[in-house]
Amino acid sequence: MIKKLPFFLLFLSSYAFAQDADFFKPDSVRKSIKAVKISTSIKVDGVLSEPEWSRASASPDFIQIEPYQGKVPNYATLVKVLYNQKYLYFGITCRDPLGKKAIMATDFIRDFDYTKHDLVNLSIDAFNDKRNAMVFATNAYGVQRDLLSFDDLYYDIDWNGLWAVRTNRTDSGWTAEIAIPWKTLRYPKTKDTIQNWGFNVYRNRRYSNEISAFSPFPRVFSATHMDYAGVLTNLQPPPPATNIQVVPYFLTSYDHYSNFGTAEPPHSASVKVGGDLKWAINSNSVLDLTAHTDFAQADADLQVNNITRFSVFFPEKRQFFLENASLFGMQVSVAADGSGGSMNYQPFFSRSIGLDTAGNPIPIVAGGRFVYRSSSLNYGAIAIRQQGANDLPGTNFFVGRVSENFGSQDRIGALVSIKNQPTGSNIETTVDGFFRLGESNSINTMLTQSTTTNIGQKGFAGIMQYYHSTNHYKIWLTESAVTKDFDPQMGFVSRKDVIGTTPGMIYYYRGSLLPFKNVLLALEPGFLPELYYTASTGKFAEMDLTFAPVWFNFKSGAFLGYAIAPIRQHLTDVFEPLGVTIAPGDYRYFQHDFYAGTDPSKMLNLNFTYTTGSYFNGHLNSGDWKLQFAPIPYVSFLGEYSRNHFNGVGVDKTTTNVNLYILQARFALNPRLQLTGIYQRNSLNSADNYNMRLSWEFQPLSYIYLIYNRGVTSTINNMVIQTQTEDHIIYKISYLQQF
Repeated sequence: MIKKLPFFLLFLSSYAFAQDADFFKPDSVRKSIKAVKISTSIKVDGVLSEPEWSRASASPDFIQIEPYQGKVPNYATLVKVLYNQKYLYFGITCRDPLGKKAIMATDFIRDFDYTKHDLVNLSIDAFNDKRNAMVFATNAYGVQRDLLSFDDLYYDIDWNGLWAVRTNRTDSGWTAEIAIPWKTLRYPKTKDTIQNWGFNVYRNRRYSNEISAFSPFPRVFSATHMDYAGVLTNLQPPPPATNIQVVPYFLTSYDHYSNFGTAEPPHSASVKVGGDLKWAINSNSVLDLTAHTDFAQADADLQVNNITRFSVFFPEKRQFFLENASLFGMQVSVAADGSGGSMNYQPFFSRSIGLDTAGNPIPIVAGGRFVYRSSSLNYGAIAIRQQGANDLPGTNFFVGRVSENFGSQDRIGALVSIKNQPTGSNIETTVDGFFRLGESNSINTMLTQSTTTNIGQKGFAGIMQYYHSTNHYKIWLTESAVTKDFDPQMGFVSRKDVIGTTPGMIYYYRGSLLPFKNVLLALEPGFLPELYYTASTGKFAEMDLTFAPVWFNFKSGAFLGYAIAPIRQHLTDVFEPLGVTIAPGDYRYFQHDFYAGTDPSKMLNLNFTYTTGSYFNGHLNSGDWKLQFAPIPYVSFLGEYSRNHFNGVGVDKTTTNVNLYILQARFALNPRLQLTGIYQRNSLNSADNYNMRLSWEFQPLSYIYLIYNRGVTSTINNMVIQTQTEDHIIYKISYLQQF
């Protein structure tokens, strides 16, 4: 049956497209807003009181995207645009009769979770290629969110541009005043006196979750789907100029170790200097250089207790590697809604540089990255020298990437990565393609060969993912093959020696039969089957037939779901999830999954997942609960409790509990001065970890950090339990100077 399912889904996708009356193509006549040139400067205070603002015409009326696509919004939004020789200014008025009472925000995190906040979001396509966008967003408290978008598929979410915003909250809504330096924007050098750019704005009035946009787009897409964008007209930007940013830093640290024996000295102190240089050579080319690279301020990884046969993917959090990550980081993985299947493959994974397998830092001596982007051609390279540490030798890393755009939103490309050590090299060669077949259909595919020279080992990985997305259906098919000898030492693959087929579908129902339409947004049942065979033998490995007959999405952002999952496993080797030993053999079992989440924008919100049922030869109850308390946006607490209760599982019929506790806290005086803390306790290894960070952005993108990290672990030495502790105190200052 499952072998026939992909063909059925492809047939259904054609039928769904024919039935999708709410899905529309871009309008041939694009909405426009005119920018006005001024000779004065605007004081960015969020008030919009300068007389220059009265000279600019307000944007045309917005159109509703959610919850009622195409309708007139209940809450008006006005956008005005000014500019002078240094800045592009936006003045945005978000009207709301409830005023301050309706404003929702849970924290002051830069690049905040857009589902939890009132916000306005600007998307700018200065090259008019209808593929790429620079995005600038703010919430009602002036917290910034910015990113780079490519084909509405890849995103540099952690790109931090240099720009300013201030907001003002009143009894009639809120206003935002934004100033973006021309040097921050990337646009072509042309002979035209006047330029018109692709442009869109959307607003989320979070209290009612009403999303509206200047230029409408189907709700299945985002505002960075730039072929649906409007036009920002009458721009006269100065010719693109060389833009150099230099960010030197100074760091001093104190380290204390207890009960580490000769492995670590009891006390040590150090001083470190280094820095980064970013040179925007022209509108298309950017060169980044780094020396004695430091990531002390990067957020700590949140621990995960994994009970599946797939490796856990930990995201990159270090700023140097986050910049322009989308060019090098093509990836096929599971989507946020569970679509696409569990296979995760990324040919280049930057966490392979400067970190060991446990996530501990390895010093980076120096490195560089060059990136060229245009509407037709993109290419880049990364070269890094990693210092030898502990038993690891000094290592050279190189990544080269090229991709060519063609058609409306199609792309083909190649990537090569080389990890060179004294004993030999590991080389990966990848070709990839992304093809958008009309507005609703897309195919993403990658083929990679790995070669490890010192042992003469070669391996192969290939993956293809098809999506058909409309307002009423999402249908997908992912086919993957990874050989046993595949060794991506600079990449990430969640599973080796496997051939996978993962089709699936989710149905979005908002019709007349939906009950409680004043609170319910949609019923979204789904079927998410996964089938895997062992690549080296061709024999069956795993099957998961997850069916979710109930999944309600509420207008508030809350959700409630239930799924059943018949599962079959064939183990050829011992499997040890969380220290429980399971012998090779065939297993069939059945699980029930429960999902729920309350409105994430509320002061108190809860999100949980709970699985119960059989598990291999025993039973498992597995739950994860997250509770956030944010009485005001300046204070936020987030607690997470993960529990796995094994009952009669494995060779020894093990019955045990494995618990993970995580507490995160954030205290903010304003978006620029914040104290954050993370505490993690894992019963699996009796470890306690504390991370605290005081950060002050004393001027744009210049920071002072005071960091305290503490780790406590228990080990058994000669039948005696011994507690090891390590404490680290770090002071760091970085200063950005733009030329």
